[in-house]
Amino acid sequence: MRRPVRLTALLAGLILLVGAAPVQAQNDTTLGADLDAILADPGLAGADVGLVVTTLDGEVVYQRASERRQQPASNAKLATSAAALEILGPDHTFTTTVATPARRTGPVLHGDLYLRGTGDPTMLAGDYDALAERVADSGVRLVTGRLAADDTWFDDVRLGVSWAWDDEPYYYNAQVSALTASPDTDYDAGSIIVRVAPGAAGGPAVVTTEPPTDYVRIVNEATTGAAGSDDTVSVDREHGGNTFTITGSIPADGSATTEWMAVWEPTDYAASLFRAALERHGVRVLGRTVRAATPADARVLASRESMPLRELQVPFLKLSNNLHAEILVKAIGRKVAGEGSWDAGRPAVADALAGLGVTGKLSLVDGSGLSRMDQISPDQLAQLLAGAVDRPWFADWYEALPIAGESERMVGGTLRSRMDGTAADGAVHAKTGSLTGVSGLSGYVDTAAGDRWIFSMVTNNTIGVNTKAIEDKVAIRLAEEGGETSRPGPKVSSHEVTVECSWEKAC
Repeated sequence: MRRPVRLTALLAGLILLVGAAPVQAQNDTTLGADLDAILADPGLAGADVGLVVTTLDGEVVYQRASERRQQPASNAKLATSAAALEILGPDHTFTTTVATPARRTGPVLHGDLYLRGTGDPTMLAGDYDALAERVADSGVRLVTGRLAADDTWFDDVRLGVSWAWDDEPYYYNAQVSALTASPDTDYDAGSIIVRVAPGAAGGPAVVTTEPPTDYVRIVNEATTGAAGSDDTVSVDREHGGNTFTITGSIPADGSATTEWMAVWEPTDYAASLFRAALERHGVRVLGRTVRAATPADARVLASRESMPLRELQVPFLKLSNNLHAEILVKAIGRKVAGEGSWDAGRPAVADALAGLGVTGKLSLVDGSGLSRMDQISPDQLAQLLAGAVDRPWFADWYEALPIAGESERMVGGTLRSRMDGTAADGAVHAKTGSLTGVSGLSGYVDTAAGDRWIFSMVTNNTIGVNTKAIEDKVAIRLAEEGGETSRPGPKVSSHEVTVECSWEKAC
């Protein structure tokens, strides 16, 4: 019976007081008529579409159903990232330490060794190796006690409310912990990369992981098919464990198939990587690996500081990293309430949004937008975007947003293949959002007339329509405003591509 109580608390935690309603715009202009025509696309019939365009000071240029709250998908990350910069500050870092209270005699440490995390999503296997090397360099060769994994900076609630059960094995739905590891510099915390390559035709496929680890068990049932055959490889992870089963076939002349997969219990995963690193550097731990809080009198043997939050915003927002968002909400809770939990972090996020000028009721039960219980309107997202402009961290935040048409991955991000070669190319800095039936694009656009406008378009309840193409038409038309030719965007049919996905990074 605890869950209903918890849901009541969390829903109350991110509801803002009702403020003044936005001023209604006059849409009977050429721009208004063009936007109306774009939104009249028959593919949007039956969908719930909200769009607002404002100046930087909040004057409404265009408005259509933008007061209606909707599921924002990853547009929710605008709220999380702005709140984190407000509360934690752009210089905030995450510290990972190795410490012990035990006495030492020569190379022998008589007691336990503690690995303590504070939520750093950028920890790689190489970083745990560097910590182990520093322990070895201090002269320690034998630990008579246990290796204790300390993830107590956050609570032990691993998954968000109403996250889809069938997404659980995948990196974008990974578990949240204060002690975790990422497989590469996308920093998808709590995940590994499973790579399936062809072997000899007729034989088994070749399966490897990044990082290499014995924390997971690989069951390889995949085969190598004839050259030119179909790639039918599938990777799955059992619920409640770390057995990964690879099935299907990969052609002998095919490229490797790569899947990013979530691990079960990232705390133990990180501890496993660190323990293996200690062994490589000649440090033997006699005791088993356990979970325990670091004693107050423990002395630090090695530590690592993450990049500052202003730099973390780049992979976070460019690649729409869900785990970064959830870690930040819990880090906010730890700072303001001494509790690293969603329940502690959400009210602080709400307060930060109110301080940025967001009015009206909204509900964000997680930080990433994965939850189907999140509700926020385009008007409120536009208020947030307007309130951020005068903040000292705005310049870094603005550049961390995906940029339309910029092909470099850490510049264009999730907009790198959209709107290139149009008036919006390089002129739109905006956050994307995607769930099945949900799409969003909210940010800033520089018009041909030299103005910078704010826009937010969120669409719910779509079926079989390429909503991204319609969003692009809107953004391109806004970018063209004041130029020699102000026309609706490129002739892209909204029925050419069906976008149906449960996560954003692949969209």
